Amino acid sequence: MDSGIGGLSIVRVLMQELPHESIIFVGDQQHFPYGTRTTENIRELALKISQYLVAQNVKLLVIACNTATAAALPILQAQLPIPVIGVIEPGARAAIEVAQTSRIGVIATDSTIRSQAYAQALHRLVPETNVVSQATQPLVSVVEHGLTGTFQAQQMVNNALAIFKEQPVSALILGCTHFPFLEYEIHHCLGKEVVLIDPAEETVKTVHSRLAQTDQLADQSDPQSTFYSTGDQLELLAGVNRWVNPQAKYQCAHLNL
Repeated sequence: MDSGIGGLSIVRVLMQELPHESIIFVGDQQHFPYGTRTTENIRELALKISQYLVAQNVKLLVIACNTATAAALPILQAQLPIPVIGVIEPGARAAIEVAQTSRIGVIATDSTIRSQAYAQALHRLVPETNVVSQATQPLVSVVEHGLTGTFQAQQMVNNALAIFKEQPVSALILGCTHFPFLEYEIHHCLGKEVVLIDPAEETVKTVHSRLAQTDQLADQSDPQSTFYSTGDQLELLAGVNRWVNPQAKYQCAHLNL
């Protein structure tokens, strides 16, 4: 589940690393963006989507949204009868492995930065970690509306990341699942020497581990993937065809929740 189409950055890694698994994706585009909503509202929305997915007999839920992870992960883990995995702890672990005690940057939505979820996770792992956090909410819409690769996208990235020119970092956590789709623009702004941390890979490793522990890894030869949007399913379909697998064609449907 995600607040929009950013969670497709998790889906594409899931499909690469766990190719036999069937996936149901819900992008809550009707209520996009989550990053400017209250914590209580985000929890309500996340619980509603999660309950729908549980009713579809899923065996594990990935909150493919940093904002929803920060706001709702403990509640969903307590209330749902299936394992629930977020993206913040895996992202923090991956950053520490790369940067260790060097200065680590975090870019995320307003809500995620306010929660200090990444800073807290990093400090739990290595208390002396120097963290530079920056809310970059406008970049979410750049991806959501298919503007990646444009001059406008580069200008918005340059403006949003100006703080890292003044406070250089060795690694930058892409603390919103939309942001991996801006990797080119971010590298162009900060240079290739800054390691970009996409929590997706570490999150999928966690998924694999949880399923293996309970002997639930699938061996399907023809897995089925279904994509739902609570808003504009054509916009979701464009994102799926562009970022998940350009060689395949998927169906996207509207979901009323």
